[in-house]
Amino acid sequence: MISQTSAGDASRLEWFKSSYSDSSNSNECVEVASAPGTVHVRDSKDLPGPRLGFAPAVWTDFVTYAPSI
Repeated sequence: MISQTSAGDASRLEWFKSSYSDSSNSNECVEVASAPGTVHVRDSKDLPGPRLGFAPAVWTDFVTYAPSI
């Protein structure tokens, strides 16, 4: 995980929701945006709120593991 006080210019990020999101309640999901060197993750219910940033290799490891949980 990348620990920074700012995610940079978040207005330039293109956020998307997982295809596994519950379509009956669009407010219960995380959103992901990719930028050079960082994958950003945020809560779809709190768009201006805190975000997590992960190195691409760490995010790839997580995504590979996540479907099995």
